[in-house]
Amino acid sequence: MLLIAGLGNPGSKYCMNRHNIGFMALDSLADSYMDNNWRKKFQGQIVEGKIEGETVLMIKPQTFMNNSGNSICEVVKFYKIPSDQVIVFHDEIDLAPGKVRIKSGGGHAGHNGLRSIISHIGPDFLRIRMGIGHPGSKDLVHNYVLGNFSKQDQNGWLVDLLTGVANGFPYLVDGNHAQFLNKINLELQTRPKTANVPKRADASSADKAKKTDGIFSKLSKFFG
Repeated sequence: MLLIAGLGNPGSKYCMNRHNIGFMALDSLADSYMDNNWRKKFQGQIVEGKIEGETVLMIKPQTFMNNSGNSICEVVKFYKIPSDQVIVFHDEIDLAPGKVRIKSGGGHAGHNGLRSIISHIGPDFLRIRMGIGHPGSKDLVHNYVLGNFSKQDQNGWLVDLLTGVANGFPYLVDGNHAQFLNKINLELQTRPKTANVPKRADASSADKAKKTDGIFSKLSKFFG
């Protein structure tokens, strides 16, 4: 069994925060593969299904970010899931918006959600680091991560990123990290670029507009 966790804060107040991109990723995955049949358990919202023949359990901890490990630890103990079978999607301020990197093990780098998880199950889980950019000053980080994505972000690189994550997910489950990242990069590269990257989708790009409307109308329903 694989445990896929997305980090964020529960409630409509936080639903479009940059800090909640982990929740957004899981909602996109659940919509694509599991019909979003979320239920409450393990201090979180969970959904379960089969991907590439592998049993996959997804969880969005409802404990607030700083206590994410409480929820994830309950699942790990109940199902006896090894730490190296845990994958965590989270926001990363040290990566540019839309950039994704995969890291196995290591420290928390100041991320309180990761700090909590490490304190409960150790560091040997896989992290999907989803770039949201940095505000430029350490003093601005708190308000930045708890601020909402701009409409330009929502209609631009963010929807492409979430689409790419969903498209590449079977490769992630199969352990093919390079192909997972490739699917994300391909999705991001299909959007017309200008000097000010990332940009809102071109009004003439009917396919992108349709995709944007589809994903975010669904996500807004999930977020409440």
